[in-house]
Amino acid sequence: MPADPHLADMIRLSLARRRGLVEKRMFGGICWMLNGNMLCGIAKDSFMFRVGRELEAEALARPGTRIMDFTGKPMRGFVLVDPDAAEDAGLEAWIAFAARYVAALPPKAPKALSGRGKG
Repeated sequence: MPADPHLADMIRLSLARRRGLVEKRMFGGICWMLNGNMLCGIAKDSFMFRVGRELEAEALARPGTRIMDFTGKPMRGFVLVDPDAAEDAGLEAWIAFAARYVAALPPKAPKALSGRGKG
């Protein structure tokens, strides 16, 4: 199932004033990168936030939140949030919560093209 376009529009609106973000298709959904590091996204019909392992327990204590698990193996430091719970808490508040962790990460430089396939 592809990412819900309505949820993507909600995040786009909430991120409109933030700088340093790039939208990217990943994991069959849509993610937003802050300085090259994943910040948040849409996974099917849920919001996804990168909170880091240090803030994971605090995030999971919030309503409508669960650990991200795509393949049967939990992805530590990432949480999925039901849309209604994210809206109730304030989507901007969730983005700010994730940004506490992601903004502290070193920026990632864009990957250079390898040049494979030439000549």
